[in-house]
Amino acid sequence: MQATAMDFIPGLPNEIALECLIRLPVDQFSKAASVCKKWNGEITSPEFRRRRKFSGLTRPVLVMVQSMVATVKKPEGDTALFSTQVYRISVSDPGNGSWYDLPPIPELIDGLPRFCRIVGVGSDLVVIGGCDPVTWRVMDCVFIYNFISGSWRRGADMPGQQRSFFGCGSDSDRMIVVAGGHDDEKNALISALSYDVVKDEWVTLPDMVMERDECKVVYHKGKFHVIGGYPTWAQGHFENDAEVFDTATWQWRLEDDFLSVINTSPQSCVEGDDGRLYMCRGGDVAVKEDHTWRKLAELPAGIASVAYLTACQGKLILVGRGPFDEVYSSYALDLDAESDGKVKKWTKVETPNEYSGHVQYGCCLEL
Repeated sequence: MQATAMDFIPGLPNEIALECLIRLPVDQFSKAASVCKKWNGEITSPEFRRRRKFSGLTRPVLVMVQSMVATVKKPEGDTALFSTQVYRISVSDPGNGSWYDLPPIPELIDGLPRFCRIVGVGSDLVVIGGCDPVTWRVMDCVFIYNFISGSWRRGADMPGQQRSFFGCGSDSDRMIVVAGGHDDEKNALISALSYDVVKDEWVTLPDMVMERDECKVVYHKGKFHVIGGYPTWAQGHFENDAEVFDTATWQWRLEDDFLSVINTSPQSCVEGDDGRLYMCRGGDVAVKEDHTWRKLAELPAGIASVAYLTACQGKLILVGRGPFDEVYSSYALDLDAESDGKVKKWTKVETPNEYSGHVQYGCCLEL
């Protein structure tokens, strides 16, 4: 068969060539996009991801703000691992068990901002805010990494007053909501913003009903939920309610007793593939069914502190550590076992030593 200028792969019909391209591993997208202009145009188009998803070929990728790990030699000759204060963005592909680092952000020569938020939007990873790792100056910058091109770009800075420890969530398509947090005088904030990644535009939303420092934003049942947090006068005492933003009325709606328990950090709250909410509470993982939370399973043996919880491919993925551990371990819980009536057991996920550092924040993308 004679190749033409229109062929994606010489000698193959374009339909077959496209079937080959959409089966590329996630970490090969940027290399394939650099082969030629035609491949680049196809792989970087929104239709490429939609085609992969329609064919059932997309898979979750876990992304974490994670500290580097160093090795120290003990007097008796043994070695031990411990987390450093240098953070980078690590990526885990549960499908093939691979781990790797994203390239550093070119403008941040001193390292990743402390306490920054990351969120997945389509094929983009968005890094928002945080503190300069050297000066501790609060930053309002936005950086976007595209997994297709394998490159960073600068987004529009987050507008308004200084904001730290805010909630941040995405609809996984193009919109991000930033809510609450506190200002430079530790006053909890009542304000909220939305960011359109495609347009690179920020919009100020109506104020929430309550101030919410250290709240969690989850896109649940087609709406943005701002969960928990605490007002200025109740430092560290978390509320158990939530506020839901209705885009039709452009208003917030308060849902009392959303978490059922008081004084519990909502940071582990996550929506599963089944549309239900999951959350670590005390020594358990609970699932929200309608308006009731039910204990699903105990935390993995030895885990005293949970740094990150996410859901993908019918599983919960948990990262945590023991009471005296310096390094973190990962575990998976098969949610299908619940419907099968089987005992729900955590399975330890093999993690390279260099990816056992402290996790400050995380998100999940479907690529």
